[in-house]
Amino acid sequence: MRIHETAIVHPKAEIGDDVEIGPFSIIDEDVKIGARTKIGPYVHIKRWSTIGEDCNIYESVVIGSEPKDLKHKPGDRSFVIIGDRNNIHEYTSIARATGTDQITRIGDDNLLMAYVHVAHDCVIGNKTILASFATLGGHVMVEDRAIIGAQSSMHQFVRIGTLAFAGACAKIVQDVPPYIIADGYPASVRCLNTVGLIRNGMPSEKRLLLKRAFRILFRSNLNRSQAIDKVRKEVEMCEEIEHLLEFIESSKRGIGV
Repeated sequence: MRIHETAIVHPKAEIGDDVEIGPFSIIDEDVKIGARTKIGPYVHIKRWSTIGEDCNIYESVVIGSEPKDLKHKPGDRSFVIIGDRNNIHEYTSIARATGTDQITRIGDDNLLMAYVHVAHDCVIGNKTILASFATLGGHVMVEDRAIIGAQSSMHQFVRIGTLAFAGACAKIVQDVPPYIIADGYPASVRCLNTVGLIRNGMPSEKRLLLKRAFRILFRSNLNRSQAIDKVRKEVEMCEEIEHLLEFIESSKRGIGV
């Protein structure tokens, strides 16, 4: 363990093996930091935050800040839990959840670039990328391997599906389905995220099935329930098609088309 002499680490913080803490960083009580995680200078890890192993937290990041929600009462205990092998870059802020004992959660192997904001009660999966200045409102859910473009903003309670891509500067006010590119102000569905599917090793047979489903769901004159029924009848089912349909069926904010 290497802790710079100017860093302030509360005696009740739990610091794992081989952790590095840079100059002028502050680690509050009830914080847990996993083995081999590196904390840069001027970082503040606030109370009730947990960070996993092998993470890199760059300068001036704030983790576990008070939720920006009028329902929250100062002093209420809530949490931020961050998994392993995450890279969280300069000036990013991650807020605790609003409700007592609730969690803002980030999974494993994520990249959060500079000036990202993750608001209270967000849930971020694994292997996502949030580009610089991306802003997530409260209760936003980002599924595995999704990419959020630079300077894009997510309305509260929006969901971003697996392997979806939200374009730079997009205003996301409705759900973005899995495997889809959404862009615009406000954002709407543009096309299948073919490049992302290829890069993540999806077989061509499944990409073809998703393409057929996409045309029925987003390029026909059918309403949502009619389009879903037609996909179930005419497109061979696979795990990805099922996930796409279930995501759309469960949408509460609707899909921008």
